[in-house]
Amino acid sequence: MVITHHGRPAGTLRGDRAAQFLAEVGDDPQLVMARWTGNYRRGNERTARQHPRNRG
Repeated sequence: MVITHHGRPAGTLRGDRAAQFLAEVGDDPQLVMARWTGNYRRGNERTARQHPRNRG
């Protein structure tokens, strides 16, 4: 499985890790992809989820 961002590869998952990723991605795909690709260090993922524009 290849995870892309704007058409460019951001990460590749194979085998058990790909299956684990698919099982976890149901809740919040953006957050899960950020964590799995290593792009989670920005610190604004949690605050952005609480913004009124991003709610429900």
